[in-house]
Formats: sequence, structure tokens, C-alpha cells
Amino acid sequence: MKVKLTEMIKRQYGIDALPENPVEAMAYVPFQEEDSKTFSPDQGFALGTMYQALNKPFYGSKCGDGND
Repeated sequence: MKVKLTEMIKRQYGIDALPENPVEAMAYVPFQEEDSKTFSPDQGFALGTMYQALNKPFYGSKCGDGND
């Protein structure tokens, strides 16, 4: 019997995989100036942006305080 991922998360962690009432998010991405610092094409592809100012990695629950 195949168990759905949402059911497995509920059983293992006691929480729902998705919030009961999810809300949409609004993103703001500033225009980049012509002289903005950029990554090489390979780095930009790997990081998901060509612009160094927009490189904001997501670390999940890590807050960057060194205690994670």
C-alpha cells in the first residue's frame, strides 16, 4: 500500500504538510542598474540569478546565528 506524502508527514511529525488556510505572497524584485555586479553565466545558472544583489539563498529553518 502506497502512503501519500501528506499522510506520512502528518503521522511522523503531527502536522499538516500545508497550512489550513494558505495565503498568497507578494514579491518585490528591484530593477537592476546597468552597472550592477553580475556572476559568470555558469555561476548565475547555478545560483538562479545573474545579479549578485539578488543572490539570497534560502536555508529553510536556519537563521544564520550559527546555532543551527
